[in-house]
Amino acid sequence: MTTVTLARHAMATRFELVLHGADESALRAAGEEALDEIARLENELSYFRATSQIYRLNQEAAQHPVRVSPWLFRLLQHARQLTAETGGTFDTTVAPLMRCWGFYTREGRVPEPDALATARACVGMHLVELNETDLTVRFTRAGVQLDLGSIGKGYAVERGGELLREAGVTSALLHGGTSTVVAIGTPPDADGWKIALEHPANMQASQDHPGVLLLPLATVSLRDESLSVSAVWGKSFTAADKSYGHVIDPRTGQPAEGALLAAVVLPSATESDAISTMLLTLGTEGFEQTARLRAEMRALVAGSGTEGKTLRIESRGFELPAR
Repeated sequence: MTTVTLARHAMATRFELVLHGADESALRAAGEEALDEIARLENELSYFRATSQIYRLNQEAAQHPVRVSPWLFRLLQHARQLTAETGGTFDTTVAPLMRCWGFYTREGRVPEPDALATARACVGMHLVELNETDLTVRFTRAGVQLDLGSIGKGYAVERGGELLREAGVTSALLHGGTSTVVAIGTPPDADGWKIALEHPANMQASQDHPGVLLLPLATVSLRDESLSVSAVWGKSFTAADKSYGHVIDPRTGQPAEGALLAAVVLPSATESDAISTMLLTLGTEGFEQTARLRAEMRALVAGSGTEGKTLRIESRGFELPAR
């Protein structure tokens, strides 16, 4: 049994891949092909790169229908379906709100009410027309923009996993940063890939007391499944002693405050990526609503408890440590 490890920087994160099998050359070739596909998709899905189809849509689709690749058209159809299923808590037209809050320029700001209202008027998948006959996309008003950040990484990891399976790989783990993981088969020495979720308090603990960390929040074993984790840390800013995270609730135009961390396990990384965003937005109160979306779903959400002094956790299918 041979083990091959590979890594690549893409989509503003580090993708890492471990593969097990008999033929090292074949494993390495399959892994490189999967990482090449992720890099290709970044060029097609990026909000910022002028080479991407999303960039072109954002520049032109309010003026005229824009033809896109069949795979991207299907992804946008899937995104529209997920928006409907999640009651609008997941929405790829959130870009005007992200810009309004200053997250694209990394200068975070609390917007003026008029600016926020203008941005909110440009958000909603009902403003995106998908013509299946011509494979074209049109925005029905100026100012609408797509940002696939809440689904693109999951889709890219899922595509990478599909290429690995097509190449005959039966044991592999591919992850993009700490947000999405695809598990193929099992590792040689276990009946599943065991993944630990970092405790939310570790983000503050690592700043105040470096090297002193809490135990993992939970663990989960994956086999031919995907795990996505959404959290409020990362891109954030503080104003008037209040912290604002980069996950925006499309329904209100405000940064999500429902939870600190949400995790979802599903066969599809595209869906786990989107639905973990929904769960983070809704928080612990929306756990049952989210869990009902897919019968096979395993999920966990952690939010502040009474007066913010404790951590409230809702979970199905995750192993919580004894406390």
